[in-house]
Amino acid sequence: MDDPALAAAIAANRFGLGARPGELARVGSDARGWLTAQLAGGPPRLQGSELRGSADILSQALELRRERRDARADSGAQNADAAVVMKVAQLYKPIYVDETTARIREALTTDRPLIERLTYFWTNHFAVSVDKVAVFGLAGSFEREAIRPHVLGNFTDLLLASTRHPAMLLYLDNQTSVGPNSLLARRAARRASERRFGINENLAREILELQTLGVAGGYTQADVTSFAQVITGWSIGGQNIGRFTGGALGQFVFRPEMHEPGVQVVLGKRYAEDGVEQGVAVLRDLAQRPAAAHFIATKLARHFIADEPPPQAVEHLARAFHDSSGDLPTVYRALIGLKECWAQASAKFKTPGEYIISSLRGLQIPENYADKARASFALLGQRIYAPGSPAGWPDRSADWDGSSAVMKRIEWADALGQKMGTHHDAAQLAPQWLGAGMSAATHTSIARAASGSQALTLLLTAPEFMRR
Repeated sequence: MDDPALAAAIAANRFGLGARPGELARVGSDARGWLTAQLAGGPPRLQGSELRGSADILSQALELRRERRDARADSGAQNADAAVVMKVAQLYKPIYVDETTARIREALTTDRPLIERLTYFWTNHFAVSVDKVAVFGLAGSFEREAIRPHVLGNFTDLLLASTRHPAMLLYLDNQTSVGPNSLLARRAARRASERRFGINENLAREILELQTLGVAGGYTQADVTSFAQVITGWSIGGQNIGRFTGGALGQFVFRPEMHEPGVQVVLGKRYAEDGVEQGVAVLRDLAQRPAAAHFIATKLARHFIADEPPPQAVEHLARAFHDSSGDLPTVYRALIGLKECWAQASAKFKTPGEYIISSLRGLQIPENYADKARASFALLGQRIYAPGSPAGWPDRSADWDGSSAVMKRIEWADALGQKMGTHHDAAQLAPQWLGAGMSAATHTSIARAASGSQALTLLLTAPEFMRR
């Protein structure tokens, strides 16, 4: 990091969300200090009185589902079922709109862009998707309640919060997972007319494979099954499951009648029967395993350095994670201190979401534009809160730089350039966005542009702006 000007551009564009006019000057000659200062204090909260808690949302949704069941039982109400489905859609859609609007607004205006980027990283790590109807109204509250409060905390707390959040339980179907020897399963077996219940391994598998140890983390199928049995009964209050009810409506609840009793062995360690604490103990141990430290370190290094991160950088981050027992600010400071993070500008190809936000921040689009900006994410292939799987959105260039995807990006940039080009001077914006990372070719092409609109389009499609 011999060139302070280049370091400022890297700080704002790779660690941040894209430089706004004047931001590189504020970074100044101490890029690391600018980033480290953002770690001080609590994590920022999204603003908006319209944002609702997950328990409130689920309570209303559960009431609508009860109405739907009653309608099905009433043979004279043929159209009631369709009406209730419409009511559920009417409940969830404005919630999604409010959540995504608040999220975009924060991205456009934040003075702590590193924290926002880290929030997106962890939301993607603990991925849930609105493509599953049950999660459509909850993805935003999941980020606000389980991710944001712990971004500057400890990984163990982040893992516990995400696992117990209703959105995660619903997304991976754990709310109805029943141990084969539980009270509920045994009672159902005695009654031929009652539905059969079984164990669901989705949540256990994804915690091991995608959230802690990684696919090469040393666990077996037997560990998945044992862990799945440990977290049977981790459910959501207010639902009637096998004629058992309990817990606060819409909130996490441990249901002992669904829990598989007895000792369980996970990764060679015996966990005594201790109700909900049995699962908490497994999660705490998973968070502290060396494999988890290496897995998280690899993902952070891939996100902030390169698609194939240097092994020595990964090991440095893994040590920081392990030695601090998962203290995330300690890991972030180790990341900021890595020389590999500062060795090359524009090393990572931006995802569509990163590209959109950096463009709008650079143009200082008013925050009331956030609602209109939502459609751009879907248009460019990264609809907010809609990763294609529990693995989250991919984080390698090859997943985003295909010819069709790049063409859509160019068309979007051209439309934005046509709309905004007469209001912005690209020649003045370019050095404020890219700083010392701007190439001579980009400088020349913008200077020779036939119009303000063309100049802005050229800036938005410059190779170094496409990357971070």
